[in-house]
Amino acid sequence: MAKALVTGGAGFIGSHIADRLINDGHEVIILDNFSTGKRENVNPKAKLVECDIADYEVIEPHFEGVEVVFHTAALARITPSVKDPLPSHAANATGTLNVLWASKNAAVKKVVYSSTSSIYGDQEIEDYPLSETLEPRPGSAYSAQKYMGELYCKLFNKFYKLDTAILRYFNVYGPRQLTEGAYATVIGIFIKHREQGKPMTIVADAGERRRDYTHISDVVEANIFAWHAQIPRGELFNIGCGKNYSVNEVAAMIGGPTEKIDARPWEYQITLADNSKAKELLGWEPKISFEEGIAELKKIHNLE
Repeated sequence: MAKALVTGGAGFIGSHIADRLINDGHEVIILDNFSTGKRENVNPKAKLVECDIADYEVIEPHFEGVEVVFHTAALARITPSVKDPLPSHAANATGTLNVLWASKNAAVKKVVYSSTSSIYGDQEIEDYPLSETLEPRPGSAYSAQKYMGELYCKLFNKFYKLDTAILRYFNVYGPRQLTEGAYATVIGIFIKHREQGKPMTIVADAGERRRDYTHISDVVEANIFAWHAQIPRGELFNIGCGKNYSVNEVAAMIGGPTEKIDARPWEYQITLADNSKAKELLGWEPKISFEEGIAELKKIHNLE
C-alpha cells in the first residue's frame, strides 16, 4: 500500500484517480479548494484537505510521507483564461510550482502531471496526428500556463532529480464532467441542454472543428501506468484515442436540435493524438470507443 496525494481530487479527473487508488488499497490525501470540484465527488475513504495549491505554506505539510503525487488541480478552460488570466495563472503555473517544490522537499518518488493537448495549438495539416516531438504553439493563457508546468517538471528533474511524468490529455469526457458554468466542456454542455429540453448550442464557426475525445477511465489507467512504468524522468506522453470527431458529429450522436451561438476566435481547429509513444513505453492504449462512451453518458443521464 502506498500513500498517494491527489491535487484537485474533488474534480472530474482527480476524483476518478482517487477512487481507483482507494479501490487498489492505497491511502489517499486529496487537496482541493472546490473552485470547480464538488464535495459529492470526494471518496469518503480519502483524507480531504480543503486548501488552495497557490498557498505553499498551507499545502507543504501534507506531502510528508507521500510516495506519489497526481497533480490534476487546474483551472482548465481556454475561454476564462483569455478573459482573465490571473486566476488561472495562480492555479496552473504558481500552483504547479508549489506542488513540485513541496514534492521535492518531501522526497516524493514521482509526480504525475496532468497536462493538455491545447499546448500544441494549431499545427500544419501535415503534422497530424500530433506527436510529442512537435514544437508547442500555445494559443491561450491556459495552454501557456500548462506548458510552463511541463517546463517546471523538466527543470525539477534536471536540478533536483524529482521523477515526473507528463500526460497531455486530449479532451477528456465521462461521468462527473462539468455540465454547466465557465469550465464545462462541449459534451457536458450538450448533455445539460438535452436534460433541460433545450437545443444544443454550437459556436458559429465550430461545427466542423474536430476533437480527439478520451474517456475518463482510459485517462485514469494512463495515470496508474505512468506511476508504475520504468521510464526516463520527465517523459511526455499523449493520452488520446487517435481518432477525432466534429462538433456536429458529437451533437448527432447525442441527438436533438441544435442552434448557433457567437464565435470564439481563440479556439483551435483540430486535435488528433499520435499515441504510439504511450503504447510503447507505458503499455497503455485506450479501451473505450467514443461511441461506447457517449452511449454510457446518455444512459446515465436518461437521454436514451
